[in-house]
Amino acid sequence: MARPFGPIRRVPRLGWVASEPTLIRAVLNDHEHFTLLGEGGVGHLWEQILGPYVTRLFDGAGHADLRRRARDLFTEQNSAALVERAAGPVYADVTARLAAGDQVDVAAAARLVVGRLMADLLGLRLPPDSPDSAYLETFAAGERLAALALDTTASTELPPERIEAAKDIVRSLTSGVPAAYADAAPDTLLGRCREAGITLEEASGLASLLLVAGTETAASAMARTVALIHDTEQQEPLRADPGLIPDAVREGLRVTTPAPVIGRHVSADVTLAGRRLRKDERILLVTYAADNLAGAFDLARPYDPRSRQLWFGAGRHLCLGAPVARAEIARMVEAVCTAGRPYRIVSRGYARKVMIPSYASLVVELR
Repeated sequence: MARPFGPIRRVPRLGWVASEPTLIRAVLNDHEHFTLLGEGGVGHLWEQILGPYVTRLFDGAGHADLRRRARDLFTEQNSAALVERAAGPVYADVTARLAAGDQVDVAAAARLVVGRLMADLLGLRLPPDSPDSAYLETFAAGERLAALALDTTASTELPPERIEAAKDIVRSLTSGVPAAYADAAPDTLLGRCREAGITLEEASGLASLLLVAGTETAASAMARTVALIHDTEQQEPLRADPGLIPDAVREGLRVTTPAPVIGRHVSADVTLAGRRLRKDERILLVTYAADNLAGAFDLARPYDPRSRQLWFGAGRHLCLGAPVARAEIARMVEAVCTAGRPYRIVSRGYARKVMIPSYASLVVELR
């Protein structure tokens, strides 16, 4: 719907809507005129739930300082190690079951991966023999938390009952953070936070935001990328050359765009693409439309400088957990594509009443 609007247009109730990639990037990098705090920005949404420290830490000088101290929390290397430690057995099980001739629900496996990862990030000390249901409940709680942001496209002001429900979820899921922060191993997120001088308050906030930002988004991208590879008949190149998996991950993220819309508050009058935006207005950046200008999923697609990593945002608010998301998707693609033979999709069902378009089920088997 955004594409016919042109690069930027004012829409009743929504405010300004932009869908052109270079324009979106310009907004995300212009911290003088746009902020994620204030009506329309995601910071305003989560400040109501997580508290006033969001204002202090997630924009301006406080945010720049936090990003500096947090820059080594998620490198490509430690993210891959984190994903393997938390969810390696899930991926191995997917490959083994497919190779044995079983049908596998990739969407369900993706939810389990994310649940295990979130339990690790939040310092939830579940027993080693905990059933899958314990991790799936962690995922479901994150899903419920994200769903509380439904219907906020026109306004990021939450009703009191929704705020209280969200606070209850956050309190429950982060109850183990203080103890884990105190003695977590240095190779865990909370341990790295402690070693990097990130305070307990900051670490709790980061864990909460990762729960919101990395639950539905990661599970959706894993299952949808597996479906895209199948639907575009591009399994054979991947099976012949596993070195193409990073390309599959990049294309999967581009086409699905886990953060399809990004909101910003206009903090000062500014002219953008010939239009005058006034202080305290809001702008919606339709990253999904911008990323998909390049065309359909294609492993052979060359690098497109217009979009770059726009699916993760841009500027100083580029997604901190991006390397983790890439590692999660890469391992799922590898698990399905290296099981012995090409796979086919047996059935698929679509999730309803969710923040991010996703599969409720995606059942595959080897041909």
